Amino acid sequence: MIKPYLQVTKPGIICGNLISVIGGFLLASKGIIDYLLFFTTLTGVSLVIASGCVFNNYIDLDIDKIMERTKNRVLVKGLISPKVTLIYASVLGVAGIVLLYTATNVLAMTLAIIGFVIYVGVYSLYMKRKSVYGTLIGSLSGAAPPVIGYCAVTGHFDTGAFILLAIFSLWQMPHSYAIAIFRFNDYQRASIPVLPVIKGISVTKNHIILYILAFMVATLMLTLSGYAGYKYLAVASAVSIWWLGMALSGYTTANDIVWARKLFVFSIVAITSLSVMMSVDFNVSVATALLAYAG
Repeated sequence: MIKPYLQVTKPGIICGNLISVIGGFLLASKGIIDYLLFFTTLTGVSLVIASGCVFNNYIDLDIDKIMERTKNRVLVKGLISPKVTLIYASVLGVAGIVLLYTATNVLAMTLAIIGFVIYVGVYSLYMKRKSVYGTLIGSLSGAAPPVIGYCAVTGHFDTGAFILLAIFSLWQMPHSYAIAIFRFNDYQRASIPVLPVIKGISVTKNHIILYILAFMVATLMLTLSGYAGYKYLAVASAVSIWWLGMALSGYTTANDIVWARKLFVFSIVAITSLSVMMSVDFNVSVATALLAYAG
């Protein structure tokens, strides 16, 4: 009986986002961890994300019935009624927002609300079905968790928070485009205007390359701005170059589906690696060291 209520929150998405929340939180903490704040932040963000996912399941019920990968979801199979789903989603969301407000700070709570509104209100209700730019809008909500983790510690939105927003927003694009390519038939069947369906796979490959290049620059800025150290820089560089190489191989691949799936899998490896490294390598200020050397 409990299982459907867990499945409808999309646990995989929650866990993936929590890794980025931890990365942002520990980057800002710089080794001095407030464990109560840490766990309440993780719990609050988890509840808000779960709420967004449940609302998304409700909103996408008609689409999920059509798409092969979603035809066995909880609501499609009727395991939870639509009315109960809305109540459940609302309770989760309110609980998460209240927890973030009482246990973290107003900024962290506000960022969670903004991310939620973008995902549920702007992306799920409208942009996903109406515009090829839906992926771009959705990337902003996907980048909210690490920024929330960071701001839960700092209490203000600074350069570090902006760089995190840029890194995770830019990462979302090739990640999502790869999904859209290997799930091309599903999106086409459901009339969802993702870039591969509207502009073609060749154009999408060009966009993937450009976004990965921008992602590379953004990842380096964490070190160059003095927020992360040399070990992070080394991993970020290696991951970005490898990901770019995989993306470039798409121009010569004989099978776009296999290529896109590999690109998608590596995108998860890439962002997980960066989240881990920014969690543990946060003390060395390369920017300061370079300035001192230049002086």
